Amino acid sequence: MSKRSATETISSNGQPYPKASGSGAKRSDTAPNEMGEFEDAWEDEIESDEEVINRKGEDGMDVDDEDDEDTEVLPAMEDTEEQPDANATQTFIPGHHTLGPDEVLEPDDSVYIMRHSMNVNWPCLSFDVLRDDLGDERQRYPATAFIVSGTQADTAKNNEITVHKLSQLHRTQKDADDSDASDDEDDDDNLDEDPILEYRSIPHHGGINRIRAQPLPLSSPLPAPSQPYFVASWAETGKVHIHDVRPLIESLNVPGYTLDKERAHTPAFTVTSHGGTEGFAMDWAASGPTSNSLRLLTGDMHARIFLTTTTQTGWNQLAQPFTSHTSSIEDIQWSPSEPTIFASCSADQSVQIWDVRSKGRKSVAGIEGAHSSDVNVISWNRTSSNLLVSGGDEGGIKVWDLRNVKKRGDTTPNPTPVASFTWHNAPITSIEWHPTEDSSFVASSADDQVTLWDLAVEPDDEETGAGAPMNVSETGREVPPQLLFIHQGQKDVKEVHWHPQMPGTVVTTASDGFNIFKTIAV
Repeated sequence: MSKRSATETISSNGQPYPKASGSGAKRSDTAPNEMGEFEDAWEDEIESDEEVINRKGEDGMDVDDEDDEDTEVLPAMEDTEEQPDANATQTFIPGHHTLGPDEVLEPDDSVYIMRHSMNVNWPCLSFDVLRDDLGDERQRYPATAFIVSGTQADTAKNNEITVHKLSQLHRTQKDADDSDASDDEDDDDNLDEDPILEYRSIPHHGGINRIRAQPLPLSSPLPAPSQPYFVASWAETGKVHIHDVRPLIESLNVPGYTLDKERAHTPAFTVTSHGGTEGFAMDWAASGPTSNSLRLLTGDMHARIFLTTTTQTGWNQLAQPFTSHTSSIEDIQWSPSEPTIFASCSADQSVQIWDVRSKGRKSVAGIEGAHSSDVNVISWNRTSSNLLVSGGDEGGIKVWDLRNVKKRGDTTPNPTPVASFTWHNAPITSIEWHPTEDSSFVASSADDQVTLWDLAVEPDDEETGAGAPMNVSETGREVPPQLLFIHQGQKDVKEVHWHPQMPGTVVTTASDGFNIFKTIAV
């Protein structure tokens, strides 16, 4: 069976790096290697060892040049027949190549710094990365990560909220002749050991459409173990449950810890504002390390957005919804810089901007027709707060400058995106800006691709002039120069997140489990 590689690294000029693919196609029709003639820049005649030997007579003395006519000449190397390698590797280009009946995708670990897969009992549509106390900007291996996930089980009663501890995440092993392998890397970084997966679960009635953890700012101290760490889950039953997962985390970290099941299993609060209407959109506002002023937005399929807050007396769900969309709310994002501003996207093809202080609970600005179909996901740039990226059901990705967004009632034409990409050929299922680099983002799609992008990459001058050729891969498909990397190998990818404390590390969930990886491209 021939194999193809699932991941492709793209160079800054839009061309694939040679053999830089996480899963490249392996076929038997590779052309034989060829070697050109060596050209001496000084036009000196260079004699091979064979020629020198042939110039010696039986007595070891030099032979005159006129005797060279009888010397046998070996055939040139390029004239020799060489059989192609049946197992030669080729890069698999999505949208151009298709897998044959005898072909499978195989990861090319030479383009990964770290890559691990994790299978779970039930499929997971949504997860979030949990902040830990192991330090920020972590670069050393083996690594450890914590995530929280929600299941889509066969029956409502079998669903769970699960906290996973992934430890012993070692560097990806390289071949002995891999030029990227460093001889002076620490031995602990290169141990060939399997990662360790530990988890704690609590029951959850109904499948979980989306799950989000209370945001804890980097560089600020974590709450004490006695303080809660809240996670909100959007259930298919039309309710939003808020659980304290601190006991689950402590039971994974502290040997002999006795799990307080009542604290862990019982929701701290349940949002019932949606009246049983199912939803997907949800986001916490950024807060400090305490739970004194938490704010949670939830949007449902009836185009309503509700705000739930905390006060000194407990949780408070506001009765009046925000209503400007005309179809299902697909995603919500709080502004990273303005505490009262948030954005939403909808199946009505629009992106709306809101201010919780506005009367009438109507949006204050928006982008009508942001995509030609449902707007599935949005992400607000954490470091350049005027930038918002959106992903549509048609597979398009667009970057918007919110300084150009029309205010409500403005009749001027809609703003144009500052960047637009049409690489994916299926709905965008998740998108997220890098937590610290304002030009980079990651996206996932129903076409089984996870793509890494960098807006700071621009085409070379010769590629942008009149009559210049398009940036194309070796197969002829146009490649955006901003596309850095393609990760493949998972089926039905649903959500993707950067790990905020492990720079460049990406975590994904799909129907066949989780992947956690870091590539050489970022």
